[in-house]
Amino acid sequence: MIKTDIIIIGAGPVGLFTVFEAGLLKLHSHLIDSLPQPGGQCSEIYPKKPIYDIPGFPEILAGELIDNLMEQAAPFKPGFTLGEAAVEIDKVAEDKFIVTTDKGTKHEAPVVIIAGGLGVFEPRKPPIAEITDFEDKGVEYIIKDPGIYQDERCVIAGGGDSALDWAIFLAENNIASEVSLVHRRSSFRGHLDSVQKIMDLADQGKVNLITEAEVVGIGGKGKVENVVIEHQVEGEITKETDHFIPLFGLKPSLGPIANWGLEIEKNAIKVDTTDYSTNIPGIYAIGDVNTYQNKLKLILCGFHEGTMAVQSAFARIYPEKKNVLKYTTVNGVQGF
Repeated sequence: MIKTDIIIIGAGPVGLFTVFEAGLLKLHSHLIDSLPQPGGQCSEIYPKKPIYDIPGFPEILAGELIDNLMEQAAPFKPGFTLGEAAVEIDKVAEDKFIVTTDKGTKHEAPVVIIAGGLGVFEPRKPPIAEITDFEDKGVEYIIKDPGIYQDERCVIAGGGDSALDWAIFLAENNIASEVSLVHRRSSFRGHLDSVQKIMDLADQGKVNLITEAEVVGIGGKGKVENVVIEHQVEGEITKETDHFIPLFGLKPSLGPIANWGLEIEKNAIKVDTTDYSTNIPGIYAIGDVNTYQNKLKLILCGFHEGTMAVQSAFARIYPEKKNVLKYTTVNGVQGF
């Protein structure tokens, strides 16, 4: 059992900033996220996408924003349960909740803050009939441990930052024995620097770049042994490989959150804008996962919501204490 002051469900930018705001009030936080690393969409889908509406930063890459938020939260020593989705929440006492993940990890706290962004992310799967037969047998939708591809042949499919970045990583670090990148168009959606790197690696023979094509079939006995590629010019190509990694992004859904007894409206959690509390006392919802009149799905709005939620959480956890607002410009930041 992991015990803390505040359980934060979602380790995206809003959840990470909430760790900082909670820490200023001497409240410990533990974050749960279904993704294998902190950062939510900013890390998983568009780490190299520039963001222009973060106060004080005329422009900052999404991945850099997450790095900064992690550094800002570090003095408060947050705990993390990553690669596990929160599936159950139970009230076990007047002032205690237990949140359980899909892997059975249990967390206990008097306050739960849901900062789940757009919800649980599920991979977008290509329309290949037999693909489910090879899941965890050579088909991976998210790269969690690059080490499993050591000296293995890999076919990556996709045209965004995730596909480009992982193809570059596996090739430049000499991890995979062979890296092929398959994309249905001749142009890519990813960052220009990444596109240029892929072109350079292709010229050097370190990446097999197959454009205007898509993977339409998978073959093998018990594990992936080959993929069938349909090329617009050359027709059908069968390519031997050990892994097929379709990186087409992630699709969001509320997932188990929808079954927790919270008031839901238009696939989002209704909150009271006084403190962003839900209809269940002790549970708050901040960021893109919540809804209210004039809601704006902006990171900076989520930062405000998290700040207000932890002020209310402090009063709930310590009803006998008076919380006097202390400015960091005067008191600095005192970690744990």
